[in-house]
Amino acid sequence: MNNKDTGFFGENRAANYLIEQGFEILYRNWRYKHLEIDIIASKNNLLHIIEVKTRSSIQFGYPEQFINIQKMQFLKNAAAHFQYDHPQWAYLQFDVISIFLNDSNQWELLLIEDVYF
Repeated sequence: MNNKDTGFFGENRAANYLIEQGFEILYRNWRYKHLEIDIIASKNNLLHIIEVKTRSSIQFGYPEQFINIQKMQFLKNAAAHFQYDHPQWAYLQFDVISIFLNDSNQWELLLIEDVYF
């Protein structure tokens, strides 16, 4: 798989997992200018801003380790714009879904809740 296919695969798995866990998917790949949020979901009246990272190798680290301070700042900015346009969402949290695809076409998913830096 190329990077785009890997990312698409991961985002689909992440969305399915969230639905199974009782989340409602509000948006996928929500954009504001150059900012993007992979998944915006809700559960128990809380807005979840979710970054999905998918990798097919952990040679250079686990998927969640590829979220740097700049990426987190982009997510915070995007979330601020989303909240401005949707003021009914007073409370939000940032989550990460890390997906590792191994060589035998199996995958492992890890939900890391309430991350912030």
